[in-house]
Amino acid sequence: MTKPVLTVTLNPALDLTVSLSTLHAGEVNKAQAGSLRAAGKGINVAAVLKDLDHTVTATGFLGENNHAQFQDFCEQKAVDNRFLFIPGATRINVKISEVGGRVTDVNLPGLNVPASYWQLLKDNLVPLAKQCSAVVLAGSLPPGLQQNAYAELIHLLKDCDVPVVVDTSGEALLAAVAAKPALIKPNVHELEVFTGQPVTNQQQLLAAGKKLIADGIANVVISDGEKGCYWLTENRIVKAVPPLMDVVSTVGAGDSLVAGLTHCLVNKTALPEGLQLACAVSAHAVEQVGVGILSAERLQQILELVRVEDLSGSL
Repeated sequence: MTKPVLTVTLNPALDLTVSLSTLHAGEVNKAQAGSLRAAGKGINVAAVLKDLDHTVTATGFLGENNHAQFQDFCEQKAVDNRFLFIPGATRINVKISEVGGRVTDVNLPGLNVPASYWQLLKDNLVPLAKQCSAVVLAGSLPPGLQQNAYAELIHLLKDCDVPVVVDTSGEALLAAVAAKPALIKPNVHELEVFTGQPVTNQQQLLAAGKKLIADGIANVVISDGEKGCYWLTENRIVKAVPPLMDVVSTVGAGDSLVAGLTHCLVNKTALPEGLQLACAVSAHAVEQVGVGILSAERLQQILELVRVEDLSGSL
C-alpha cells in the first residue's frame, strides 16, 4: 500500500471567491458569482493530491469556532484529518476574480497560535511523517509563530527519510531555504526577494535558481505564470510552457503546481515528464474556481499541449 503524503497548513482560511467582470475600487460592485470553501495552500495541495490518486494526511491549526467546513472537506475527499483545534475562528480571505484573470486578494492575518499548541504540533509531526512518503509545508505563517517556524519543522523531519516540499514566501522562505528542504517553488517575485536582485529575463532567473541549488536545495522549481516554469537540479534544467488557457481564476494554480511536483517526487517521475504533468495540473486550475482535476480526459488534453524544453546545456 502506498504511503500517504502529509500536508501541513499552519494558517488555513475559508476562501470567499467573488467573480465579477471588472472591480471598481471605492464603488459598490455587483458580483456574478461567489463561493466559500475550505482553503489555504496545504488544503489545496491535499485536494489535488487526492485527485492524483494519493492517500493524504493533513495537519495544522483550525479555529474551534468554525471548523465544520474543513471537517466536511476532509470527509468528502477522504483525507485523514489530524488538525489541531485552537481557540477562535479560522480567518476568511477574500479573492476577487475579474474577467481576464486578474485576482485581488484581501487576506486576514489568521489566528494567534499559542506556544503550547505549536509544541503539540511539533510533537505530533515526526510520528506522522514517518508513516508518509513526503511532507508538504505550505502557506503563510499565522501570528504567534516566528519566521523560522518552517525551518524548525524541516530540522525536525531530517531523520524521517522523507522529502520535504516548501511553498511559502518572504522571511519564512529565507529561513526555510537555510534548513535545506528537498524542493522549493518560488515564483519570480519571491525569487527577487530572495536574491535581492531583479529577475527580468531567463538568464537572471536561471542564475538565481543555480544559486539556490549551490546553497544545498536539491530541487528548485521557479514559476513564471503563463510564461511557464523551470525545474532545476544539480545536473538538469527543464522548462515547461503551458498552452494558452481561458482563465477563470488563477487562485490555486500555484498550489496545484506544488501538488503535481510532489506527485512526481513521490513517484520518482523523470524530470521532463514530471514537470510537464505538474505544469498541466497547474494550467487546469486556472479554468475553474477552486482546485482539483475535473476529469482525467481534460488533464490529458492539456498535458499534450504543454511544451517541454531541456535547458541543461546552460548549466
